[in-house]
Amino acid sequence: MRPFAYKRVSDIASAIAEVSGDPGSEFLAGGTTEVDMLRLRVARPRRVVDINDLPIAAIEELGDGGLRIGGLARMSDVAAHPAVRERFPVVAQALEKGASAQLRNMATMSGNLMQRVRCSYFRDVHQPCNRRDPGTGCSAIGGFNRTHAVLGTSDHCVATHPSDVAVALTALDAVVHLQGPDGARTVGVDDFFPLPADTPEHEHPISHGELITAVEVPADTAARTSHYLKVCDRESYGFALAAAAVILRVEGGIVTEARIGLGGVATKPWRARRAEAHLTGAPARSEVFEDAASEEMAQAVPQSMNAFKITLAQRAMVRALSTVAAGQGGIA
Repeated sequence: MRPFAYKRVSDIASAIAEVSGDPGSEFLAGGTTEVDMLRLRVARPRRVVDINDLPIAAIEELGDGGLRIGGLARMSDVAAHPAVRERFPVVAQALEKGASAQLRNMATMSGNLMQRVRCSYFRDVHQPCNRRDPGTGCSAIGGFNRTHAVLGTSDHCVATHPSDVAVALTALDAVVHLQGPDGARTVGVDDFFPLPADTPEHEHPISHGELITAVEVPADTAARTSHYLKVCDRESYGFALAAAAVILRVEGGIVTEARIGLGGVATKPWRARRAEAHLTGAPARSEVFEDAASEEMAQAVPQSMNAFKITLAQRAMVRALSTVAAGQGGIA
């Protein structure tokens, strides 16, 4: 680990000023990812600015039924919050399946959204990686790519996005609140994770010194019966091979609303819009779910070792849809 300076701040303005005014400074929240990056020499800040004392950890219930979750809210606190569990169970489920209990007690919501990819080539500073060192190449293409993406890939990067809760938030049309030297702004969570294209090093539309102050989840009564399904190599604390976050409204046996996020199969939390379009207005039946899942994954481009993810993702979608539909009179 390279030596670095450390500073702790207690107010938002100071935090933003300390980092935005120094290109060599980075924010430090829970540290469950950042410390790993420091140890591996992937992250090389001159100084870290500890923001754990900032007053942005509250979970606020909004009058319309939505939630505003502070950027420094711990994953465990969000998952256990009664309003989250009642109104947005898909968020609680994704958080609980996203990390061990110890990590959830430390990791923050903002840190989870900002975490780096889990590609082994990205984490090995001796291997070429366009995300870490632009222009050096993608070692996973032609390398060991069993766990890599089949959706949203490019010739420059095929790494999957690691977050579970970001998948649920994408399906829920959540909004990220940012504050920086130029003031406050919001970004839709789907836009917060761009595709790699030919600039995979640009992982977020966020400028140096901008801080995630909150994540807002809009009200939606359909989300009360939402579901998150995760498939991984091991049950205990594993990264998804395929995951599906489903919000579904069924009325009279017909799907009137469908929102689906996919994880473990794409370079970003993936909004399954083709599947949603296929489902809306159709009977809530198994064969319809299967057709929708197949249509979504028809655009997949597998690597040499991960074609199995296409079928796995389809089955995850069908199972998650069936689980939600079964509680609303659908024929699963």
